[in-house]
Amino acid sequence: MPFSNALFAKHPNLAPHDGELYLLSGFYPAAIADNYLQILLQTLAWQTERIYIYGRWLPVPRLMAWYGDPGADYRYSGIDHQPLPWTKELLTLRSDVEGICRQPFNSVLANLYRDGRDSMGCHADNEKELGPNPLIASLSFGETRLLRFRDNRSRMTLDIALSHGDLLIMAGELQHHWRHELPKTRQAKQPRINLTFRRIVSTPNPA
Repeated sequence: MPFSNALFAKHPNLAPHDGELYLLSGFYPAAIADNYLQILLQTLAWQTERIYIYGRWLPVPRLMAWYGDPGADYRYSGIDHQPLPWTKELLTLRSDVEGICRQPFNSVLANLYRDGRDSMGCHADNEKELGPNPLIASLSFGETRLLRFRDNRSRMTLDIALSHGDLLIMAGELQHHWRHELPKTRQAKQPRINLTFRRIVSTPNPA
C-alpha cells in the first residue's frame, strides 16, 4: 500500500518499481545540520564492531551505535544489540522525523563513516523484527556520500547522493525487492553520520 502522506505530494517516488523512496533534500538547513553533526560526533557511544566472514572475524568498516526504547532489541551483522538510552539530541531528531513521516519510531541505528574507506555492504533492511513493509527514515549529516540501490531481479542500479541535512524515506515493499550499499571511494571524504530511524515490532528469537 502506498505511503500515504500529503506532505510528500511534491516529492517524487525515486524507486522506478517495487517500493517507495523519497528524498527530502535540505530537511535541516546547513547551520542546524552543522550543529547536530558536531554534537553527534562527540556524544554518541561509537564503537567498532566485528563480523564473521569466511571463517574469521573482521572489523566492520565504520563505527556504529544502537539507541532506542527499552526492549527495542535488534539483530544485525549476526550480532544481537540492546539499545542504549536516547540522548537529548536523538529524541529531538526523532520527533522531527516522526512529524514528517506520521509514524512513531522506537529505535535508531547510527553509523559513522570516518572517510572514503569506510563503507556499508549491499543488504536489505528486511529483518523480521522490522515488520513486513518497514518505513525507515534515514538522516544524513556531514560529507556527501553515494547510496546505491540494486534491484534483486534485474540488477539495475539507482544512485542517490545523500548530502548534509538530507532525509531519505524508504517505504512500501522496497526492502523486499531492492538492496542498498554505501560503497568505498578513493575521493577524499570528511566524516559522515547516518541515522536510520526504525520501528521494532517484534523481538528476534534467541540464536
